[in-house]
Amino acid sequence: MADLAQEPDMPGALAPAQPVHGGPDALGAARHDFSTNSNACGPCPQALAAVQQADATRYPDPAYTHLRARLAAFHGVAPARIVLAASASEFIHRVTALAAQRGVRAVALPAHSYGDYAQAAQARGLRLLRPADAGHAAAGLHWACDPSSPLGGADPAWAAWRGARSGASEHAAAGALRVLDCAYAPLRLHTGHGVAGPRAWEVPDTGLATWQFWTPNKALGLTGVRAAYAIAPPGADADVAALHALAPSWLVGAHGVALLDCWADPATQHWLAHCLPVLRDWKARQQALCADLGWAVVTGSQANYFCAQVPAAGVQAAVRHLRTHGIQVRDCRSFGLPGTVRLGVLPPASQDALRWAWLAGKGR
Repeated sequence: MADLAQEPDMPGALAPAQPVHGGPDALGAARHDFSTNSNACGPCPQALAAVQQADATRYPDPAYTHLRARLAAFHGVAPARIVLAASASEFIHRVTALAAQRGVRAVALPAHSYGDYAQAAQARGLRLLRPADAGHAAAGLHWACDPSSPLGGADPAWAAWRGARSGASEHAAAGALRVLDCAYAPLRLHTGHGVAGPRAWEVPDTGLATWQFWTPNKALGLTGVRAAYAIAPPGADADVAALHALAPSWLVGAHGVALLDCWADPATQHWLAHCLPVLRDWKARQQALCADLGWAVVTGSQANYFCAQVPAAGVQAAVRHLRTHGIQVRDCRSFGLPGTVRLGVLPPASQDALRWAWLAGKGR
């Protein structure tokens, strides 16, 4: 996912140079790409087949009647609460536009977060507030992501929202838009109580005034297929209508429809459940490898990725060195974490390639 880069020689600069992404860059796709959080067990065979068999010769139903009903049944909500999106980023921009229409002037962000939250707000002249900033609780739009990015831990804002069943709390003003980014929830490998079980990623429909939005392409290992959906909180009919009015026609193409339809299939969920223990084993091995290299692994990640502090005077130079050896990691400067990289969990062969490339750079 993307984040906003700041010019390194312009301290405090607000205007982004360009979005910073994990994944393929100007050199193409790295052979061993640790920079994204995609499911390394993928692609999901069922989802890949569905995408390959999608009929791209016809328009989808512009109302997505069947797909919305299928996703609604999957989550146990009414179809009217399902809002489709071209991608997570598209929904972030659209819901921020809705907030601006409603007169919101400030957006509350996690301490470290996906850059499109900030980009969408800045594009509309909205003030950005982190948890330590005055007025954070009074913002009109609040974002949470659980597990968080880039650290992979529990988001304190989401925990606070769940603890405030009656609506407003010190973490969000009454009437504020609250949005939970569930991008990494299906790839949660651990909980605060131990190992995550099948469909432990589900967010209960508690009746809280919180939007959820979902991007299954990561869990399915098909990040090149752009499609997402949101679940509106109960009683948000006016906001649902406003979001539909802000959207262009045919938000999701035939391949995205196929992906989302397959996501709700029991066979797909069975495949995903079997991925989680494999990813847990790979993660433990990868964290041990990083520690053996002298990297300080940041604790607390519950997901299929984690961060580590790299013992190098020039982290950017180290990242470039790895890239020349077919290894790509995510520099976390744009997240506000200099000296830190994020690594998606990859199979042992890729981990061994990382070890070799790092030691080669140190002349060992």
